[in-house]
Amino acid sequence: REHALLKTLVPAAALPATAMDTGVPAFSMNPVMAEIFRQLGLDPDQVGGFFARSLSHTHHALPDPPVTADARLFALLPDDPVDRVSRLPDALLGNIVSCLPVKDGARTAALSRRWRGVWRSAPLVLVDSHVHPAGTAYAQGVASAVSRVLAAHPGPFRCVHLTESPLLAAWLQIVAGKGVQELTLVHHPWPLEIFLPSTFFLGMETLTRLYLGLGLCDVVMKTGDLDFILDRSPVLETLSLEGEMLERCLGLVSQSLRRVQIIGCSVGEIFVVDAPCLERLIQSGGWCPEDTDGNCTKVKIGHAPRLHMLGYLELDPRNVLEVGNTVIK
Repeated sequence: REHALLKTLVPAAALPATAMDTGVPAFSMNPVMAEIFRQLGLDPDQVGGFFARSLSHTHHALPDPPVTADARLFALLPDDPVDRVSRLPDALLGNIVSCLPVKDGARTAALSRRWRGVWRSAPLVLVDSHVHPAGTAYAQGVASAVSRVLAAHPGPFRCVHLTESPLLAAWLQIVAGKGVQELTLVHHPWPLEIFLPSTFFLGMETLTRLYLGLGLCDVVMKTGDLDFILDRSPVLETLSLEGEMLERCLGLVSQSLRRVQIIGCSVGEIFVVDAPCLERLIQSGGWCPEDTDGNCTKVKIGHAPRLHMLGYLELDPRNVLEVGNTVIK
């Protein structure tokens, strides 16, 4: 039964030609799950690309890390040949290294004897997507690189961003033991079959900021199911619904939600009943339930005083936006 549902949710025609067509790396898949997809007549690599594409929406909603790998580093020869930077106090050198992507920070150890111990003593910023070695498969390359960094650096960690990996639980144990201040974690147990205990984060005594988000991808659910989740998530700020098969009306009631994105879902009406903190509501793609009156998706806003970004990513004349007594078609 589960296999039949998987084949319904992942039709062959919807799969990209390759995983790399999604613009984001495909995640790992264990051999058992890969064989199940083969028996269904689906290519595991293409299925991985399909789900990676869904996960990309969740990744785009993550907070930006304090460092970026996009900036280019320049080395200009000064008129004065004296190395004045190396004469700075250890604390300042450590701050400089902490502002670099982890690979560039590690390379500073090769500058001179003065810099050799700076990287190990600097509060590290580790973003797993910054350490993908060129010429390797993404999942394997990142897993090896992250493991090497965690083993080489004694801690503490200023900020850590981790997505999926079969080694995720082991990584978190290391990070917790060495100390971490900010943690952003994207955890999806399927198909990796990795489950973290509910009390896991209680052991992170140095943690000052934990980013928690909820992404639901390709599930069949009733409105009451979502109400149940939101009612028991009193501090949830970001909700991403992707490829869901929902009832005709999706009601949103939450005292904490700030960002909601609804991507590729089957829903006739989205009704923001009471969301006093909601700032952004974005709807994209999807298809219309058969019992609607010809409209694609109707968005109705009740109580959302902080809402300042609202709309569709695609223009469709069938979409309807209702704010108070005003109806926009």
